[in-house]
Amino acid sequence: QVKLVESGGGSVQAGGSLTLSCAVSPVTPCIRDMAWYRQTSSAGREFVSGIDDIHGTRYTDSVKGRFSISQDNAKKTLTLEMANLRPEDTAMYFCEIEMYSSRIKSECRGEEYWGQGTQVTVSS
Repeated sequence: QVKLVESGGGSVQAGGSLTLSCAVSPVTPCIRDMAWYRQTSSAGREFVSGIDDIHGTRYTDSVKGRFSISQDNAKKTLTLEMANLRPEDTAMYFCEIEMYSSRIKSECRGEEYWGQGTQVTVSS
């Protein structure tokens, strides 16, 4: 069982910055992809940004040029640097990881894990 713990959320004014972190435990070589999602009551859950070994980084259009995703070499920590925040970025942000399937790595099982979320509130 892998546990994800997000931190770094908070309240900022529009134009401000926040850095979200997601701590992964235990460290595992099975992680294929790491991503951030966000959820609001009106819009539901949406993809924000992701990173994997093959495709590198990817972002939803609304955050391109403002958000930056990164991970440490051990895939122990996933980070999302958010700049020039807008009120529409207000949401609960979740960390998500996907594991390699056993077809790719025999010791892995293809699970998906989610964190509990961290709230980001941007005021105008």
